[in-house]
Amino acid sequence: MAIQILSPQLANQIAAGEVVERPASVVKELVENSLDSGATRIDIEIERGGEKLIRIRDNGCGINKDELVLALARHATSKIATLDDLEAIMSMGFRGEALASISSVSRLTLTSKPAEQSEAWQSYAEGRDMQVTVKPAAHPNGTTVEVLDLFYNTPARRKFMRTEKTEFGHIDEVVRRIALSRPDVAMNLSHNGKLVKQYRAAQDANQQERRLGAICGTGFMQGALALSWEHSDLGIKGWVVAPSTSPSGINDIQYCYVNGRMMRDKLINHAIRQAYEGHLEDNQQPAYVLYLTIDPKQVDVNVHPAKHEVRFHQARLVHDFIYQAVRTVLLNALTESELPGVEPVTVEVENRASAGDNYFASPVATTTQKPQQSQHVHTQESQVSYGDKNRGAMIGKNRSFSSGNIGTYNPAPSYERNTGELYQRLMSIPVEPEDKKPLFPERKPLNVSPVEHQFVAKSADDYQFGKVLTIYAKNFALIESSLGIILLSLNEANYLLKLAQLMPENGGLKPQPLLIPLKLSLKSDEIEVFQRYKEQLTLFGIDASIFHGKVTIHTVSLPLRTQNLSQLFSDLIVFLSTKKSIPNESIAQWLASAISQAKTEESWSLAQAVQLLADVERICPQWVKNPPPTLLQLINLQPVVATLTNE
Repeated sequence: MAIQILSPQLANQIAAGEVVERPASVVKELVENSLDSGATRIDIEIERGGEKLIRIRDNGCGINKDELVLALARHATSKIATLDDLEAIMSMGFRGEALASISSVSRLTLTSKPAEQSEAWQSYAEGRDMQVTVKPAAHPNGTTVEVLDLFYNTPARRKFMRTEKTEFGHIDEVVRRIALSRPDVAMNLSHNGKLVKQYRAAQDANQQERRLGAICGTGFMQGALALSWEHSDLGIKGWVVAPSTSPSGINDIQYCYVNGRMMRDKLINHAIRQAYEGHLEDNQQPAYVLYLTIDPKQVDVNVHPAKHEVRFHQARLVHDFIYQAVRTVLLNALTESELPGVEPVTVEVENRASAGDNYFASPVATTTQKPQQSQHVHTQESQVSYGDKNRGAMIGKNRSFSSGNIGTYNPAPSYERNTGELYQRLMSIPVEPEDKKPLFPERKPLNVSPVEHQFVAKSADDYQFGKVLTIYAKNFALIESSLGIILLSLNEANYLLKLAQLMPENGGLKPQPLLIPLKLSLKSDEIEVFQRYKEQLTLFGIDASIFHGKVTIHTVSLPLRTQNLSQLFSDLIVFLSTKKSIPNESIAQWLASAISQAKTEESWSLAQAVQLLADVERICPQWVKNPPPTLLQLINLQPVVATLTNE
């Protein structure tokens, strides 16, 4: 067969295969056109499930007589005119395909009257020849579209239509979704001459909630938690249902809108499901009605034939923004019901993103409960093992440093977190009295005779240990420095590095998201211990939720990412159970000991030693300037030289 240009009728019928899936698709396209026309009232009349008749009447701006024929032509639209318009779409329709595609598989009548026009005009098109005729008509201001005998000329498509009840059920669902997206527009749905649904226009928030209740039911409203968050050009409002209060029969209520357009986008669904992670029973699904607003230039809506999906230019930012907004509201609602008898700590929170360097502003409005901190996105647990289960309270017991000697981790600005009221309150944790013994007794120094010369850096150029010559006894490095030969404990350097990285300065450590949350099954007393320290652990990047006797870890700080987290947290709970309150410094020392202990039994290579010391010099130069005796010692070679020279 030779290459040839398809006839307009055939081309439109092919396009209709994407746009017109079933009668509900026709209703969606026509109602969206009515919304784009500025209508405040839309009447939808259906006969025989949409197979016989679909009539959409609105009071919008109408179509001029001279444009009626053009309105039924393919790729004819008033929504966009340039490429710039396509990149910043706010209207529901924009391709100019719907009316042409619908008219190619039905008998379509378009009647319209703009307010400035003295009379109404009607155009008629039939799928067989696609010829459009125009004649005068009687009609009030606005537009009416009648679609008769859908798929009459495509028997194969008509054969795949379901029963009248099923097809009308799909139409009803489409109208429900659109009614939720535009509460300011009155909508009436009739079937076979009987008024089935009537949605009155909502003028205020109370009326909007009444429409929400009429569409989603009282079960949804009883468990609904309102949320409202904003950050830069991003905003999200709506309602989510807490799983603990979720009644049966609302699992199918999952409505999300982007700039007023109803969506079934995979990224949005993933963010919401991830926010519910760890709080749903096997037979539960998230229930929500959410409205996302975003700069139209930051989203591409021209990626799906039915416009059900979009592509975000900053997908990670949008994902985490939705995730954190939903997660925070859910955790706030779940806190009091998770642990009866354990008093939850509720504090104000800074609303920030877990995506890169994006910091979200505080929520504009939330539920009646105070919001709690939540930054979760999930990571795969590493399988590196570092020790036995029974030594949780013993790790780091031989380490003791005063607060003045503990190294501080000064990361790059992209790793800093703003200091807020939450962090100030969490930092004010009781410290053990001075007369008590330190939690980690001081270790004995290495058994090497030091020289009397004090090892102190004199200038910025001296903030280096020197050149690593070789590895001695698996865990020590011989270093040539300006002061002589140094023997340095690599295990101690590794511990000090981890300690500096784990000290919660500047409001806390940056949480690292986990792709797969870590779930821990704990005893009731262990859960009480974890609940007591839960807020304090957020300073170390550890964010968790507690639900039905299980602790789910959602984020950890970067130094903890390579650890066997299941073993680490089991030991950590044992350690935390030793006292009712433990200072941040002691927790940091314990964590540093735990994660550095894996290396104590291994031999260091020369390359590993060089990298380790470079990290110590960069992150905690104070250990180069004033090293503790447990880190390094100058080796006195004078007696050896004297012996070799027979002096």
